Amino acid sequence: MSTTNLADQASQTDIEAIKQVVAAVEHSQSNELPDEFVALFRADAIWTTGHGKRLFGRDAISTFTHQVLPGAMQDTTVMFEVEHVLFIRPDVAAVKVRQVYRNPDGTEEVGTPLFVMAKEDGQWRLTACQNTSVLSSD
Repeated sequence: MSTTNLADQASQTDIEAIKQVVAAVEHSQSNELPDEFVALFRADAIWTTGHGKRLFGRDAISTFTHQVLPGAMQDTTVMFEVEHVLFIRPDVAAVKVRQVYRNPDGTEEVGTPLFVMAKEDGQWRLTACQNTSVLSSD
């Protein structure tokens, strides 16, 4: 097996692990599990919410998430889909995600988060994330 094939195989393994982190974000938000959500971040992570609130560090992310997540998903569902992964280095990836919230009235809100993730001790962690809403073109 060539070095390229080994690198491709490692990348596929990492892509699957990254998809699992994104699935965990979806699960923790859908089920209003703030501790599960916060555990996905590095201690020094940066998170910018869909409304532009900047949060620095896991403690700030935790405080904010514990205030807004319980009750936020009542009668709403959310779906996250990894659209693209760019490996900046073998242990750092920029991950573009498609996010769709389905509201009780049937309307949808679309987001396009960017998750910069770092692999530490064999685990991919959210490091610098920007959650961006997509305005309707109507």
